Amino acid sequence: MKFYVKETNGPARIGDLLINKKLIKSPNILFLNTIRFKAPKFADVLISNRKIDIDKPCFFVSKQFVSPKDVTLKLHIKNIKQKNKYYVITPKIEFIKDAIKNTKSIFFIISNSFQLLNNPKEFVDFIIRLRQKIGYQKIIYLPTVGKPTNLALFSYLGIDFFDSLSAIVAARNNILFFPNGEFKKEELNEISCNCPTCVKLKIKPSEMKFKDILSHNYYALFNEIIQVRNAIYYGNIRNLVENRVKVDPKLTTILRNLDLYHYDYLEKRTSVTNKNKVIATNKESLLRPEIKRYQKRIIDRYKKPDSAKVLLLLPCSAKKPYSLSKSHKLFKKMIKISDNSFTIHEVIITSPLGLVPRELELVYPASSYDIPVTGVWDEDEKKMIRNLLELYLKNNSYEKIIAHIPKEILEFSEDLLNNPIKTCVDHPTSKKSLNCLEKNLNNHLSKINKINSQKRLIEDFESFASYQFGKNISKILLKDCIVRGKYPYKKIFYKNKQLGMIVFERGLISLTIDGAKRIANSKKYWVEIFDDFTLKGSIFAPGVKDAYNEIRKGDEVIVFQKNKLCAVGVAQMNGEEMKESSYGEAVKVRHKV
Repeated sequence: MKFYVKETNGPARIGDLLINKKLIKSPNILFLNTIRFKAPKFADVLISNRKIDIDKPCFFVSKQFVSPKDVTLKLHIKNIKQKNKYYVITPKIEFIKDAIKNTKSIFFIISNSFQLLNNPKEFVDFIIRLRQKIGYQKIIYLPTVGKPTNLALFSYLGIDFFDSLSAIVAARNNILFFPNGEFKKEELNEISCNCPTCVKLKIKPSEMKFKDILSHNYYALFNEIIQVRNAIYYGNIRNLVENRVKVDPKLTTILRNLDLYHYDYLEKRTSVTNKNKVIATNKESLLRPEIKRYQKRIIDRYKKPDSAKVLLLLPCSAKKPYSLSKSHKLFKKMIKISDNSFTIHEVIITSPLGLVPRELELVYPASSYDIPVTGVWDEDEKKMIRNLLELYLKNNSYEKIIAHIPKEILEFSEDLLNNPIKTCVDHPTSKKSLNCLEKNLNNHLSKINKINSQKRLIEDFESFASYQFGKNISKILLKDCIVRGKYPYKKIFYKNKQLGMIVFERGLISLTIDGAKRIANSKKYWVEIFDDFTLKGSIFAPGVKDAYNEIRKGDEVIVFQKNKLCAVGVAQMNGEEMKESSYGEAVKVRHKV
């Protein structure tokens, strides 16, 4: 038995499990196959208590495992054709360290999972501690509890395999599975399902037999696990999780416990780039790891351009990046026709991010999110924005603040601003408001020393780099440089050598070898490969000798061999995973020395 992680999205993974020379994708459903319960033909992998002559991968278990009431027993599972070891672990955190100390198992089965799930906090704590202890390359199997409503959330936690026992129990109780909940057959007037079983039925839901309900539930499980794998593959699992947990307060509780108490676990496994939108339609979105990381970097890493003397607060727009929207084109027009515009610093106030400096509008998730716009801000959003704005203004000072924001935002933020000039008369894009903005910009900018455009461009780039790499690296990278190119593909040069450029698709600075040389001594964002590793294309995990722990998937990294810079590229794993893994692409190399 061998297992390879192929794709990740947060803690969720798509993996290939090789068993009996057959390949199984994970996450997946182990379908029970016994004399009483036949697995469906579409099942990828089976679980059984008897030898069967079937051309599909199958796990063979003790007879007790068939009955849900007996899952509290410690099951010692053996595969018939291979002498692989499986480990059944009692779900108590204090057992984890001793349990895994002397085992070479790659397949960990959680006993008593149904009882564990009754305490959401303990459930989350145990799963995360187990995953942290066994690492990235091993399998977690959660028996008896997988349902269409929870497969996305549990996969997001880092669980790889489930089974069909819940479908059998539900069918015995005349309960049908759907992604949006579970319903007794008497609660359904029509079947809102196009699975083969339901399509063939010409009867009312209340007349469905056990075998019909079970077949429907099997399809519901199978279809949802495919949906989960698609979401992982396309970087969209968190959106699916937030959609699914709405149907069950217990699932929402699990997600909130995960977000509130295990940010480090989530953040470490969450990419710094993503092509998908953050769909922020509920309170859980405010706690997403990519959003919290963005906010932490705004406070801990980011610094405003030194020449920016006037803070201009603006509302967000539906279109991203903001500069391409109609409203922000109007704002920028007013700025350009004003005198001394390079002393202005535009900062957008928005939910769920809080604050977005103009030069960071290409950074994920600022570049790609969507929210319902009602003009009404709830208390959680107000608190988040106030906290962030207060901390930001402590770190970044301005001579003047112009607030071109709707009264709904001013009402909860004005007391944090030092004598702001309010230019939004009614609506930010109305003629009256834009004229007021232009007038006040001209009045105040004429009193400030003029700033050279190239100086401000460099400072904007430095602010961007401080967000991405940290303040010290940004100073080293941008020293004595100039900026060329049009938005969004701006490039940095030292004399005639290009050091890097902002890439629209990634929303980050991509370095050249010359740029990497500049920051080679920073002792950050580095990967070291083995002395005997031959660098031809991408760097795979077995070739990684060591790596900077703070590297995240999607980060720009510099590669060393024998203490010499040899390449620059994009991390495909976090630093910890690179060191631990024996399979998979660690760095996608862009340039080699």
